[in-house]
Amino acid sequence: MKSIKLANSPITYFISGIDHTEWILFIHAAFVNHNMFKSQFEYFHNKYNILTIDIIGHGQSTDTKKGDGIDKMSEWIFDILKVENIEKVHIVGVSLGAVLAQDFANHHPNSVSSLACFGGYDINNFDIKMQRKNGAKQMAMMLKALFSVKWFAKENKKISAHTLQAQDEFFDMNILFPKKSFMFLATLNSMINKYKTGKRNYPLLIGCGGFDIPMELEAVKQWKISEPNCRVVIFENAGHCVNMDVPREFNETMEDFWTSAE
Repeated sequence: MKSIKLANSPITYFISGIDHTEWILFIHAAFVNHNMFKSQFEYFHNKYNILTIDIIGHGQSTDTKKGDGIDKMSEWIFDILKVENIEKVHIVGVSLGAVLAQDFANHHPNSVSSLACFGGYDINNFDIKMQRKNGAKQMAMMLKALFSVKWFAKENKKISAHTLQAQDEFFDMNILFPKKSFMFLATLNSMINKYKTGKRNYPLLIGCGGFDIPMELEAVKQWKISEPNCRVVIFENAGHCVNMDVPREFNETMEDFWTSAE
């Protein structure tokens, strides 16, 4: 894939193909990088134009300046679309990527062809009790990372993936996450319960792995109640990062979703 640094930003993005009709944007989970979607790149590169990014503080997006934060990701993504003359894009987000995908859709709904969120929650209707529980869990993980990134990565892989192969792949990316990059996640809560979900002019797919934590399964259930027209998929043999645990099932599910959205 071709890597490109977005001007006036810390963001590096990656493109594969420009000859197909439709574009897909993949947004990765926290503590890893765009390579978590390598199985998707291999499967879809002959069918779709692929755009992916390294989130601020991750991968190759660490050349930051004062004032940069994760709350600016939606505008940086929009700038990428303008630079590459991409009018609309199918967006796939996993975990943190699902949060950023929704935030982009809140700001730029007319640029969204479809939205698929896995291992996430409805940022426009997030239960306050669940939010506090999620925040406490994140704080505990951060404390582990500040003590030792290697120890953090070893613990994190167990809750981020179910299969041993996916856990090892997650660990190899997580171990590269710089401790200082935690500060860029500080403004994440500014995206939560900020917008009211209106009528979506694009299809929505949500889901998670059957082996994900109970709170995630409950979040998907509550999201379905809030948006009954969305599609839901639970990948039985997957944990949090479903695309890594069960790539074949994930790819087939996405292909069916995009085909039916046309």
